[in-house]
Amino acid sequence: MRSYFLLLLLFAVVHTQAQPDTLLQPPAAAHPFNGVVLLADNGTVWHQQAYGYRRFETQEPLQATDIFELASVSKQFTAMIIVLLQQEGLLQYDDPVERYLQLPYKGITIRHLLTHTSGLPDYQALMDKYWDKRFVAGNEDILRYLNRYQPRMRFAPGERYEYSNTGYVLLASIAEKAAGRDFITLCREWIFKPLGMADTDIRTPDEKRGMPRLAPGYQYVAAQQRHVSADSFPASNYTLWLGNRKGPGRISSTAQDLLKWDAALYNNLLATPASLAAMYRPMRLNKGDTSQYGFGWELSQHPVLGRIVKHSGDNPGYKTQIIRCIDARQTLIVLSNNAFAEFDAYVDRLLQAVALRYRQQAGQ
Repeated sequence: MRSYFLLLLLFAVVHTQAQPDTLLQPPAAAHPFNGVVLLADNGTVWHQQAYGYRRFETQEPLQATDIFELASVSKQFTAMIIVLLQQEGLLQYDDPVERYLQLPYKGITIRHLLTHTSGLPDYQALMDKYWDKRFVAGNEDILRYLNRYQPRMRFAPGERYEYSNTGYVLLASIAEKAAGRDFITLCREWIFKPLGMADTDIRTPDEKRGMPRLAPGYQYVAAQQRHVSADSFPASNYTLWLGNRKGPGRISSTAQDLLKWDAALYNNLLATPASLAAMYRPMRLNKGDTSQYGFGWELSQHPVLGRIVKHSGDNPGYKTQIIRCIDARQTLIVLSNNAFAEFDAYVDRLLQAVALRYRQQAGQ
């Protein structure tokens, strides 16, 4: 409670010193923000801007309609597929994982996977150690290696929150078992196509290479004094040799398509109000305390804007964020393809701008 009032006091101080327009511009940096910003009020865009280059090699200007890798922002779509399967009666949140998948880990439910409270080991570390990187791994390979090498659980299911990409790999595989259909097909037919998200898909590296509007990810290399394709670094080329994984990432999209997704959630076009309430509910842990992560959404409270559901993404060269202020009906979408070092500070500034504008319009 004390931290909440400190936030309110800080906001009041900032309000006396700044106006929304002064907060919209990216902070000064040696390597400026490269990406797209979209801010919307009850579904209506009031600020949209593209900065920098689509491709640094050609200095081709970035467009507001360009396509970005969403990274872990993808998890909310995986969670929605599970929610839709639950609405159809094809699974339940408290079903044990072993009902759908053969694994050496017991006592884990679908709810644990959704809320990052499963205690599962990190699949990426496992695959990095044992996988032959001449080949592209998918969910079946990840499951096979988890069964073969059986890395230890990190903690008992429900004991605590710990972010887990492994859990979202399993969720995609559970969805396929429950529905009897491919996960990518489910995403396309149950979410992307019905919502008119024409630029959104789960694409292979080869498919992405042939897309003129794709904004590739870049990292700045000081020794070369230029931005270099993020896939060219051994430490980040896992996006290639894990290029067939499904569930924790891999969706690419635009700011405009994410706004369509946002509108669908507000208007209950996919999930019922009861299902959305479940998605936005904190997870109760074994000892009675709660974790502020629902089904594919981080949960927080803002002193002016009320309840917030949000998610960030971080892939080589990319940083992404969607923030939905579900009480105030404000939406913030930021997509960057140059791993902007001041990304989090910029998102904070933009959220301040949203809150200031909201208070001004409310006459406060």
